[in-house]
Amino acid sequence: MELDGPLVASVQDIKRRIRSVRNTRKITRAMELVAAAKLRKAQARIEAMRPYADRMLELMAGVSQAAGAVRLPLLERRENVQKVAIVPVTADRGLAGGFNAQVIRRALALQREARAAGQEVVWFSTGRKAASTLRFRRLNVVQSWTGFSERPAYSDAQALAHAVAEAYVQGEVDKVLVVYNAFVSALTQKVTVRELLPISQELLETSGEDREQDRLRGDFIFEPEPEEILERLLPVYVETEVYRALLESAASEQGARMTAMRNASKAAGELIDTLTLAMNRARQAEITQEILEVVAGADALTA
Repeated sequence: MELDGPLVASVQDIKRRIRSVRNTRKITRAMELVAAAKLRKAQARIEAMRPYADRMLELMAGVSQAAGAVRLPLLERRENVQKVAIVPVTADRGLAGGFNAQVIRRALALQREARAAGQEVVWFSTGRKAASTLRFRRLNVVQSWTGFSERPAYSDAQALAHAVAEAYVQGEVDKVLVVYNAFVSALTQKVTVRELLPISQELLETSGEDREQDRLRGDFIFEPEPEEILERLLPVYVETEVYRALLESAASEQGARMTAMRNASKAAGELIDTLTLAMNRARQAEITQEILEVVAGADALTA
């Protein structure tokens, strides 16, 4: 009986390989369960911050309407964009399928588009994967943050938001783009590009129905003045948007890792089945060979 492939080294070799694959499957299954537990917590954090983000937009729209036409640095849209800041949000660890690669790929595509338009690109990165890739490509990284991809805190978002907002206000960059994986489901993560700065004026405009409701409620007395309140709210809005991106990315990371580990466990199971079949064939070949040797020896004695 002929057995194909390098699997037929010996029964003992195949047994050792089966044990190795089984141990690997135990690890991938454990990682899948850990990722599933972390995913539930990350989803809960996203759901908890959404009402806050919605109320923030409503408050900004109301104050903006009271303030009227204002000129604030974070709202200033520059006609001649010469320098673009790109903020890729990646993970600190791998083993999550294409989670990190697709964000970096999209960010590099944005860089090519900016350079084609004659614009310079600088980088503010989060996550060790983005930091290592950008460093390997010798790109202009102004600042990078690591160590919190799985569980970002609001203080992490504040640090990042403060850095990019300061660069924008000082005129060091003319536009800030954030690239991250938006969480759709445990199986689906969508690469999203959001223009963080300048803040769009459309966000501060309420619909006609909202204006009518504001008119019916009557006038409000603001203390301090609406312009000053809006000036204080805009940096908080930037922090909130960065925090939302970090939370979305954290949930997407766990979903991608859970899916990747599930696929790895499935592939390990299929490999174990293949190796078991090969081991049985090898064992049968050994038994057949032993029987042939015994028969040959008996024939030699009786000859």
